[in-house]
Amino acid sequence: MKNRKKLLIVGGVAGGASCAARARRLSEDANIILFERGSHISFANCGLPYHIGKVIPRERSLYVASPDLFKRQLNVDVRTQNNVRYIDRKNKRIDVENLKTGEVYRENYDTLVLSPGAAPIKPDFKGIDLPGIFTLRTIPDMRKIIDWIKTRRVKKAAVIGGGFIGLEMTENLIIQGIDVSLIEMLPQVMPFLDPEISAFIHDHLKSKDISLCLESPVTGFRQKNNGMIEVMIESGKMVTADVVILAIGVRPEVELAKTAGLTVGSLGGILVDDQMRTSDENIFAVGDAVEVQNFVTAAQGLIPLAGPANRQGRIAADVILGNNRTSQPRFRGVQATSVCGVLGLTIAATGTSEKALAQLEKNEELKPYEKIYLTPNHHAGYYPGAKPMTIKLIFSKKTGQVLGAQAIGMEGVEKRIDVIAKAIQHNGTVFDLEESELCYAPQYGAAKDPVNLAGMIASNLMRGYTSIVHWEDLSESDAFLLDVRGPFEFKRGHVKNAVNIPLADLRKRMSELPRDREIWTYCYEGKRSYFALRILEQHGFRVENISGGYLIYLAVKQFKDI
Repeated sequence: MKNRKKLLIVGGVAGGASCAARARRLSEDANIILFERGSHISFANCGLPYHIGKVIPRERSLYVASPDLFKRQLNVDVRTQNNVRYIDRKNKRIDVENLKTGEVYRENYDTLVLSPGAAPIKPDFKGIDLPGIFTLRTIPDMRKIIDWIKTRRVKKAAVIGGGFIGLEMTENLIIQGIDVSLIEMLPQVMPFLDPEISAFIHDHLKSKDISLCLESPVTGFRQKNNGMIEVMIESGKMVTADVVILAIGVRPEVELAKTAGLTVGSLGGILVDDQMRTSDENIFAVGDAVEVQNFVTAAQGLIPLAGPANRQGRIAADVILGNNRTSQPRFRGVQATSVCGVLGLTIAATGTSEKALAQLEKNEELKPYEKIYLTPNHHAGYYPGAKPMTIKLIFSKKTGQVLGAQAIGMEGVEKRIDVIAKAIQHNGTVFDLEESELCYAPQYGAAKDPVNLAGMIASNLMRGYTSIVHWEDLSESDAFLLDVRGPFEFKRGHVKNAVNIPLADLRKRMSELPRDREIWTYCYEGKRSYFALRILEQHGFRVENISGGYLIYLAVKQFKDI
């Protein structure tokens, strides 16, 4: 036991705690000590908004593991409220401050794992420290928000930031009967999505009477005489609230690594290799503090998600203590597969977005891509309760390789994105999606699952059975615009200069169509207009189908003048 390996882990929650647990399963001899400057070693931080909203009634439900459990079951020495202040790489030791007693002590290590996480961004705005302005990252943060809502009898809230935490906090405040203003500096919420997909979220939030303030950078805060907070927006608009939640993102905690001279990347995260090793061979880093490679584009990024952090912690433990050196695991990179719910609506994505790909394409770092849209039901239409979802699939024009997907709807969304995520991880193509054999019963899916349909539409394009264009191309075209919906649909709303010939009448009214111009067809979601394309092409017309139909037109129109 004198020569047993000493493993020190800085930081708990997902990355550090999973590393400690895996390390013990691999070695009974290792001396494992985990340091956490907070009071909780492993908790479900993704569940914090839901305890605020009382969806999760008991706080204890958020505790994944306690120091006592780590000691009893894993024989891991967990030291909460112990802050690691300095790393002496030369002598392989750390300086630690016991925050309960003020004592500073040292511990030597054979291997060190850093899992410091990320801290909420808190800009240097005027009034940022006023009472009633909160961030949400830890159990104590959550308790402060709950106490403020209860004791101040909060009626109005301002949530600043439209990302995951912003939307989840919006939902949980609404659940409690609190009016919410959601303030976002960008033109869209959920910035990782492509704009036209986020448009569906905007419509949903407005339908729930949420005041949505887009393109509204906050410049500061001030307190009114009655104790309420005024949120000052760059446009001059003021939003008044009893409580303000700052949810504008997180920043990697890298000061400890920087002080130790470890290499930090251009994005501000600790640089690691595919086995989570830093620039010091005896120090590893995992979780929200590290930069990771995008699985699809190979670009570096910061992805503060629990799933990758858990996998990284496990990989680090395997490399440090695993016996099978020839098959040690390697981190494959991230696809940023994610899901978020807000007031019944589910938003999910995997892989890369069109925004990211377009930027890469300008740099000639990626081959040309294509995108298609579809709006299938989440299960068989004849079975009661079928709900539509909208899917955007992005793929390589040359090979059909799936590059990314985004989906939004009320039911079944995350299931489809999960399937596509697995296809991406195995470099799958649209032809693989077309042929995927998935569960089917009418209450769960359809004989042609939405995943199959996405593959079929894209495969038709790859095989030349259809040709598509997109609404953003309309302003640069002199094409004849053909709306093949029914007359009542057309009357309710249509694209300027479009001519309406319902699909059922198309064969007998072909004489009304020009043969010297390209024809662009559309319907509500793209299916009938595809049928129209197949009819017209076989009668000698030059035809393109506008992917996604009028539904996507309305979404794109929120961001572009078309």
